[in-house]
Amino acid sequence: MAEQFDVVILGGGAAGLTAGIYVSRARKSALVLDTATIGGQILLSHQVANYPGVEEVFGYQLARTMKKQAQQFGTTIVGNRELARLDLASPRKEVETSEGELFQSQAVILAVGGAPRSLGLPSEERFKGKGISYCATCDGDFYRDQDIVVVGGGNSALEEAVSLTQYAKSVTVVHQFNQFQAYQYAVDEAKQNEKIRFIMEAEVEEFLGAESLQAVRIRHKRSGQTQELQATGTFIFIGYIPNTQRLQGLVPLNAQGEILVDENMSTGIPGLFAAGDARAKRYRQITTAVSDGTIAALSALDFLHSLHRA
Repeated sequence: MAEQFDVVILGGGAAGLTAGIYVSRARKSALVLDTATIGGQILLSHQVANYPGVEEVFGYQLARTMKKQAQQFGTTIVGNRELARLDLASPRKEVETSEGELFQSQAVILAVGGAPRSLGLPSEERFKGKGISYCATCDGDFYRDQDIVVVGGGNSALEEAVSLTQYAKSVTVVHQFNQFQAYQYAVDEAKQNEKIRFIMEAEVEEFLGAESLQAVRIRHKRSGQTQELQATGTFIFIGYIPNTQRLQGLVPLNAQGEILVDENMSTGIPGLFAAGDARAKRYRQITTAVSDGTIAALSALDFLHSLHRA
């Protein structure tokens, strides 16, 4: 038998937990359901220093506080569940897990998040949060007066490389091709910055260090020779992967697989909203996810009220 909620929220990161808080505070029943551990990308942030009103805090602590707050307002939270079936088009939407749990609601908020594209190296996993980052805005300040590496050659890589020069002593951009995939303005700005140097047609082979990152070994593609770059930080900007594989054909997506919504976080499908890193947008921060979750929740509540007014 299906368990009934006013709003089902798929995703337990910053956007999903914020949505749960707002829905529950409005005295509507909310379920936050995640396929992984509750907390999302916040859990991968070693320290968070730019969340307004909160002094520097470990990522897991901030995630735990958000989860606790949502539960205190009455949000039901379920993590580590695989999704077996989604019906998002019907007025009474259904979400079924591989364990046979069935949840129904009149509104659904998709806060499924995503993840920065990784290099896939074992040593990359080892140093995540210990010298390897995917967010200059989040972690740049931790590398003041240090030598760092930026991996990538698109707009994000070059724009973030320039941004990082306000903290770092030097920035070395490592790119696998012989030309950038960025707009010319981004290329020009990076090349004009005296703190930035470029190593083209090279790939990261391994990250080196003891407790934290100390060096990056790269391989030059033409010669096959390797080189070690002394660096205490590496920022990887080679793309972003939204967790929308199961949503193909169910919601409007762009070419990158990001969910398309309007300013009210509506997908255009009645009762279906989206928030956070899985939606099409430029900036992905905890604060922007919280904002999305707030708007999506308020829009979902307005949708529920409209059903009662009809």
